[in-house]
Amino acid sequence: MQTGDFLRLTLGAIVAHRLRSFLTVLGIAVGIAAVILLTSIGEGIHRFVLQEFTQFGTTLVAINPGKATTAGTSMGVFGTERPLSLGDAKALERLPWVRAVVPFVQGNAEVKAGNLRRRTFVYGSGPAMPEAFRMKVRSGRFLPVDDPVAPRAFAVLGSKLRRELFGDGNPLGRRITIAGERYRVIGVMEPKGTVLGFDLDDTVYIPAARALGMFNRDSLFEIDVMYREGTPVDKVVKGIKTTLEARHGREDFTVTTQQQMLDVLGSVLDVLTFAVAAIGGISLLVGAIGIVTIMSIAVNERIHEIGLLRALGATRGQVLVLFLGEAMVLAALGGISGLGLGMGVAWLLHALMPALPVHTPLLYVLLAEALAVGIGLLAGVAPARQAARLDPIQALRAE
Repeated sequence: MQTGDFLRLTLGAIVAHRLRSFLTVLGIAVGIAAVILLTSIGEGIHRFVLQEFTQFGTTLVAINPGKATTAGTSMGVFGTERPLSLGDAKALERLPWVRAVVPFVQGNAEVKAGNLRRRTFVYGSGPAMPEAFRMKVRSGRFLPVDDPVAPRAFAVLGSKLRRELFGDGNPLGRRITIAGERYRVIGVMEPKGTVLGFDLDDTVYIPAARALGMFNRDSLFEIDVMYREGTPVDKVVKGIKTTLEARHGREDFTVTTQQQMLDVLGSVLDVLTFAVAAIGGISLLVGAIGIVTIMSIAVNERIHEIGLLRALGATRGQVLVLFLGEAMVLAALGGISGLGLGMGVAWLLHALMPALPVHTPLLYVLLAEALAVGIGLLAGVAPARQAARLDPIQALRAE
């Protein structure tokens, strides 16, 4: 059988049974569209979270109180004899490759300005926070270098909190009350947006020492160290551990590099992407069952045609390839239709909801189409073998 005859017979069978072919293509198209749509959303979320996480740079190391156990959980303040202190942060500043050290305390308190009040996040930090976390001051200045133990009562507002408390007015130099304590506003931050669920614009920054007293804590929540680019991260971790072990007497803290954070986060997001793709794969399974059913019906309806092909000299292998080709063409058409449908719906969702991150990598497109053709091939094997095994004489006698 020549290639032209093969293509003519395959396409002729598809065109001759338009409704049946359309339903087969539709089954595969819906499955591929579901896979493309779900994986596009999953990959979009993956990229969005990693982008949010890395916007603070890639040369940060986090130090938390408490030594992580073999189970992977941190005991926090209760798992250490010596909490992380402002003195620890000061000692880390003396390491030669350190660019910035940020002591960090987090809490929630009521902020009052005049007759307006609202409850919001309060971050106790150090003066190096804008440099370490790539944040900018819109007006005024950030917390100045001060007495680390008894700093002055200065506060810096996030852009949203400034708008809520002062409207279009200038808050610089104004007095606000945080958890009953009076502070003077010395700066307003540039909008930063929401990062991993935390609205950095709806917050107020105060000195870390005052935050420790405000929230009645004896340990910093975290110390973040920003090191110079080009410094080996192993050297950074070793220097931090040596410094803090000398002060604490033992390793009762946990050092986490940003690469470790990204690895854990990436593995979680990879599982998410795989899970949503698996959900879409259920639709593909339904499409494969549809191909098996419809191709089996096609064999039963075309027994006479198969007998005629065998009588004209077609071998069993050629009949097998003929029906496999028909199944693969139907699946390929379904795959192309599904790609267009899935990418179109993904684009439409992003247009209607700009906050929803959507991204369709080219690799996913190629894999989806290859998957569709592969499903057509596998689903068409049983009906094609059934057609190839028909006795030509009995097939010619069939009505």
